[in-house]
Amino acid sequence: MSVAVRFAPSPTGLLHVGNVRLALVNWLFARKAGGTFLLRLDDTDEERSKPEYAEGIERDLTWLGLTWDRFARESDRYGRYDEVAAALKASGRLYPCYETPEELNLKRASLVSQGRPPIYDRAALRLTDADRDRLESEGRKPHWRFKLEHTPVEWTDLVRGPVHFEGSALSDPVLIREDGRPLYTLTSVVDDADLAITHVIRGEDHVANTAVQIQIFEAVGGAVPVFAHLPLLTDATGQGLSKRLGSLSVASLREEEGIEPMALASLLAKLGTSDAIEPRLTLDELVAEFDIAKVSRATPKFDPEELLRLNARILHLLPFERVAGELAALGLNDADAAFWEAVRPNLSRVAEARDWWAVTHAPVAPAADDPAFLAEAAALLPEEPWDLSTWGTWTGAVKARTGRKGKDLFLPLRRALTGRDHGPELKNLLPLIGRTRAQKRLAGETA
Repeated sequence: MSVAVRFAPSPTGLLHVGNVRLALVNWLFARKAGGTFLLRLDDTDEERSKPEYAEGIERDLTWLGLTWDRFARESDRYGRYDEVAAALKASGRLYPCYETPEELNLKRASLVSQGRPPIYDRAALRLTDADRDRLESEGRKPHWRFKLEHTPVEWTDLVRGPVHFEGSALSDPVLIREDGRPLYTLTSVVDDADLAITHVIRGEDHVANTAVQIQIFEAVGGAVPVFAHLPLLTDATGQGLSKRLGSLSVASLREEEGIEPMALASLLAKLGTSDAIEPRLTLDELVAEFDIAKVSRATPKFDPEELLRLNARILHLLPFERVAGELAALGLNDADAAFWEAVRPNLSRVAEARDWWAVTHAPVAPAADDPAFLAEAAALLPEEPWDLSTWGTWTGAVKARTGRKGKDLFLPLRRALTGRDHGPELKNLLPLIGRTRAQKRLAGETA
């Protein structure tokens, strides 16, 4: 059996880290098995689905490197859903119901007040043809429910293990709205069956849906896939995430927070698993380490501070070639490998490189706190060309001349050369600053 998985977001908002974690797990699962990854837009909610959100989904996945092998859009498949619905109606598994939302709410409230589960009472099955004609003559249009078999539903979940539902404890789901449009519970099954999806990996909020959908798979003659339900990601406080609110959206992490794609992928691939979270520079590394059996049932929490720390660790490992485009986008077109390797140990985000470009290539107002000492140090500056050994040679000479050492030696030089108390190693920065600029800054001049 060739593995085929799908990521099926609704284009009704921005993808947040919880959504994209599911995309990543599906993608890793497919790649580990040598299978295929389908991107399917579940866009039958026409009021809330927007082209800009669909474009945003593709942009976010592409940024992360989660390329898809196949693409589908539910709004292209209405004819197919109509075919399946007609067959289910003909077999008696799909039946018309005429209750209004208000009437259904009253029924649910009454059951809950009695301490009973809010399961639909199948009153519509007791309607006669005359009853239905009368209701339709009053202007009511039916919604259509799937008649569940009151038999046990069982499956072995790749995360939760054996799962059991009693069919009698489930409520007949609405599959077709009053306006004739199909709902997710039907369209998802039809798509998964038609597109030969072998494994459905999704959030644990779909566990009850799965019990219902297994019966729909059987009713439409589709092969029932293997299921895996992952615990839902929360924020650091334990609150749920919402794409409509933009909670921890992938777009904001990329565009506003300056997060590297592999930092996000490295974190999301390991959250909620038994693996330690370590920086990885390629998706291939994550594929090699992936095992869905490592996913725990405990609720994983997404901490932006942990992501930022991981982002810094990844930047400290990235070669210049991997960030050259980002540096150019920041206006640092002349940045080279020497500059990147000098500053990357002090970066949490690539954008912070601009500050150090200014230190090494733009005028800096020095903090010349000890003019006499700095004058002696300036007199000992070696002639160029400079390299990574120049700092050690120069400070050794200054130490021998002045007797200074440690902080008393190095801090005044750093403050004069960079205007700052902390930063990258000066052995790396000094050749970038250059002798002319260094001499002026040691003399207290802005240079």
